[in-house]
Amino acid sequence: MDCPSEERLIRMALAPVEGIGGMRFDLGARTVTIEHQGPVAEVLAHLEPLGLGARLEEGDVGEPVPDDSGDETVVLQQVLVINAAMFVVELGAGIRAQSTGLIADSLDMLADAMVYGLALRAVGRGALDQRRAARTSGWIQLLLAVGVVAEVGRRAVVGSEPVEGLMMAVAAVALAANLACVALLSRHREGGVHLRASWIFTTTDALANLGVILAGLGVLVTGSPVPDLVVGTAVGLLVLWGAVRILRL
Repeated sequence: MDCPSEERLIRMALAPVEGIGGMRFDLGARTVTIEHQGPVAEVLAHLEPLGLGARLEEGDVGEPVPDDSGDETVVLQQVLVINAAMFVVELGAGIRAQSTGLIADSLDMLADAMVYGLALRAVGRGALDQRRAARTSGWIQLLLAVGVVAEVGRRAVVGSEPVEGLMMAVAAVALAANLACVALLSRHREGGVHLRASWIFTTTDALANLGVILAGLGVLVTGSPVPDLVVGTAVGLLVLWGAVRILRL
């Protein structure tokens, strides 16, 4: 575990495993402590395909993790609605503002909504249903991400005139929406793996919102669409890589 992205990958890999109550990562020591009700072999079976050298160091018996699925469901429904709504808002604004950064960020919001939908399924579904849902969302994300990267290439060739004011305003609203989701999920960031993964996704996505705001400033200062194209490419590739990782689970 040499970077936070590997922590995210581990959390997604363990999302289908029932009985996981929490995880504590030590990136420096490359170890993770997992609270799990069930056979250790099941956990290792999900970690070994990642190629991170997973092995059991030691095991212990602790107290069972209390069930809080009802509250989890409500929170996940709330953040799902927020992200789905912001996807529509950002996509419409991105098309109007000729901003690939906003369009790519709207895709990131859609990807988040898919993650929250998967987390909702994880609250009360079996592992097989979770894997099917994960693969479906992964393929959708992959297709959309490829479309965004292709759109960036098209605009780089034919040209575009991003509206920097609209870019920054809508990206600021998206940032506020992500921070609201962080607040909603913060109580559950030490809970089940699906909630902790959702919290990590949301906190890191705030960086994408800041990137679009900075791209808008870059367009304003330079009068060039290049900053918008760079951020659009970066966010599109980020979602593309996330889709590939989901499909590998």
